Amino acid sequence: MTKDELIDAVASVTTLSKKDTELTVNTVIETITKTLQGGNEVVLTGFGKFSVNQREARMGVNPQKPGVKIQIPAMKVPKFKAGKELKDTVNNR
Repeated sequence: MTKDELIDAVASVTTLSKKDTELTVNTVIETITKTLQGGNEVVLTGFGKFSVNQREARMGVNPQKPGVKIQIPAMKVPKFKAGKELKDTVNNR
């Protein structure tokens, strides 16, 4: 499902216009992004938890020159952990 398909699906079951639904979806995504950027978690009970993990610096291999080692810098990466209800629904329990 793409973002446009999500907007269409939400608009079809609400009384919101497609434009208002798009604004709502964009606002939710922006709020989650800004919260993670600030180093905080977003917990949607029953759905899952968005968080940020710190990935340590490491040595890697240049894919264009396999014999050359490169330094991959430390970075923050977004993480999502599915909640129990979502896992159970996906597994038809």
